[in-house]
Parts: sequence; C-alpha cells; structure tokens
Amino acid sequence: MKLSRSKRVVLFGVVLLVAGLTGRASADTTSAGREPPATPASATPAKPPAKAQPAQKSKPAQKPKPAQKPKSAQKPQQKATVRARTIGGPAGAHLTTGSKAVALTFDDGPDPRHTPQLLRLLAKHRVHATFCVVGTNVQRHPAIVRQIVAGGHALCNHTWNHSMKIGKEPAALIRADLQRTNDAIHRAAPKAQIKYFRAPGGKFTPGLVGVAKQLGMTSIYWKVDPRDWDHPKGETAQQHRKRLIWHITRYTRAGAIVLSHDYAQPDTIAAYRKLLPWLRKRYQLIALP
Repeated sequence: MKLSRSKRVVLFGVVLLVAGLTGRASADTTSAGREPPATPASATPAKPPAKAQPAQKSKPAQKPKPAQKPKSAQKPQQKATVRARTIGGPAGAHLTTGSKAVALTFDDGPDPRHTPQLLRLLAKHRVHATFCVVGTNVQRHPAIVRQIVAGGHALCNHTWNHSMKIGKEPAALIRADLQRTNDAIHRAAPKAQIKYFRAPGGKFTPGLVGVAKQLGMTSIYWKVDPRDWDHPKGETAQQHRKRLIWHITRYTRAGAIVLSHDYAQPDTIAAYRKLLPWLRKRYQLIALP
C-alpha cells in the first residue's frame, strides 16, 4: 500500500522519535552501573572543628608535708635524753649506771668487823660492788682497803670525816678534804683507782661536784635507798632486815644504783644474805667501771 507523502513524513518522524528515546534509555542504564569517580583529596570537605571541652577545675594545691628531720639530726636528742636519765641527781650527780646493770654501793667504811663479812659474802656469790670509804676509817684500817681492791671492787671517795657541810665550804677546803682522802687510800693501796665521789647524805652542790671532777672523780647519787642506817624506836632487828629486803626488791630496776652501808650495820649484812641470790637471778650486778 502506498502512503501519501504527508503520511510518510509523519511516519519517519515517529521512527526518529522512538529511536532517540531508545538511545537515551540505554545511556542512562550504562551510566547507572558505573561507580562515580573518586573525589580528589584536596576536594574532601574539612571536618568541622571539635567543640572545645570546658576547662576542668584545677584541684587546690596540697599543702607540702613538713620535711622529716634526718636521723642524724635526731641522734643528739636521743643521747641527751639518755644522759638526762643517767645523771638526773642533785648538782649533776649520777642516779644510775647508764646501762641495764645494777650497782650495789656500800658507804662509810671500812668497818673492821662488818666490811670483811660483806666481802666474804660478795665473793661467795661472785658479785662486785662499790665501796664509798671515809678517809679517817681508811687511815685506821688500811688492810681492809687492800682487801676491797684485791676482791675486784671499786673505790669511791666519801670525804675525810663524813662532813655533811662539805658542799658549802670554799673550793680550796673542799679540794684539800677530797685530796687528803685520796692520799690515804693510795697509801693503803698505791695502785687503787678512785673514779667516784659521793657526798655524805647526798648533799651535793655544784662546787663540790666541780672539785671532784677536777680531781678525776664522777659524782654518784643513788636510785634506791632502803635507809638501812635508820633504826626507828621499837623496830626489832628482824623487822629491820625485813624492811630492807622489801624495799630493795620492790624498787630496784635495771640500771639502778643501790645505796647501803657496811659501817656499823650488821642487819644490812644479814639482809644481803637473802638479797644477793634474789638480785643475781634478775640483774647483772657490777662494780661501777
């Protein structure tokens, strides 16, 4: 069938239109299957800046701890404390031995009867003591002084005639008294060492202690005093011994200097027959070094 010219033109236009639509659809399908090209790094949009965190409140500064004293700085204080405990007596006289050992001291001798008894008792129990001797008694009984030294005991100057007022005398008179006593001891026992001094009645004064120190002697007081020289009216010998034993066993502690008397005190010697075994079980007993 032959178409007119106008119909052919219309038909040709429709064909062209259909062909154009088909090609565009094919192009769209192809481009949809491809991955988009990578974006250059320079073109990557920058991330927005992070929000600034609020500033944290700073903790209040802690007070610095006080610096601890070095041990070396503490040692002098410790030594001073020990020294104060060791001395502690009137005018700087020593109260204790400065160690755990106990020192038994016997005053006012030598006594011709009781001092030898005490020396035998001490030897039996292998105990050394310190004898504070009076110059006039040393002059009367030099042989007993030699027995004291031979037994390993220590000697202590107790003035020439047991003057209770010696500490109030001028320094020159004090020196003469103490030197006279030392000379008497050395006549009796030339090699004897006299390292200690005790004032009668414990009546020390700075001047007395100072003179004794000039003569090379350390002043000693006591920590335990059973008052064995005191005999109250009506007290029997048995009661007296019992009182001495009770006092010494109750109050003696490590380091104590114990005061007793060997001159004219027979009950003291009797009391020590029981005291020495008791003391030896508990303490080291020494003559002052």
